[in-house]
Amino acid sequence: MAEAGKHRLVDLSHTVEHGMVTYKGLPAPLICDFLSREASRSHYAEGTEFHIGRIDMVANTGTYLDTPFHRYAHGVDLAGLSLDTIADLPGVVVRVTGGEARAIDRESFEGVEIAGRAVLVHTGWDRHWRTDQYFEGHPFLTEQAAIHLRDQGAVLVGIDSYNIDDTADLRRPVHSVLLAAGIPIVEHMTGLRALPAEGFHFSAVPPKISGMGTFPVRAHGRIDGM
Repeated sequence: MAEAGKHRLVDLSHTVEHGMVTYKGLPAPLICDFLSREASRSHYAEGTEFHIGRIDMVANTGTYLDTPFHRYAHGVDLAGLSLDTIADLPGVVVRVTGGEARAIDRESFEGVEIAGRAVLVHTGWDRHWRTDQYFEGHPFLTEQAAIHLRDQGAVLVGIDSYNIDDTADLRRPVHSVLLAAGIPIVEHMTGLRALPAEGFHFSAVPPKISGMGTFPVRAHGRIDGM
């Protein structure tokens, strides 16, 4: 029997690195020194030094969370998110790896306990991260799948793919349906194969920033009793 309080944390986020491309057409992050260790030495006592870094990036970088404000001008932004919708959520993984069809329809979620949970869609597309293949032919949810998840009471929906929508559909119906219902979306996840189908808790907490709808997160799962 596992000791009381024993658990394992599973990192579900990509590392943000200088020059990497998350979304084709958006600029890569610039990561550099604002104050180097060498330059800092003149400010402190002998033997004392600090580093202050600087990063210039668009919000859609790495593994990130979309709030309703990302899609809707009057939607909740990062600062307005309730922690109840993004932290310590009971989770469920829906595995759709190995299929040839790109579209993931509502049938994939039938029979899954969705209400009150973070629903994480494991496609395996993260294996193409940092390659040209990642940007082309990715798996995505259909509008009917999004409506089903909304109607069944999903609290958050995540996916380990390039986009939760078919990028050829300029209506972005999955974003539109979920974010209109106040359901945050986490895209560009990784490592979902390491989670069980259920019996874990999920967190993806961004900084509390007013007037922004998207930001990178350190998404992770907590498996209790390990």
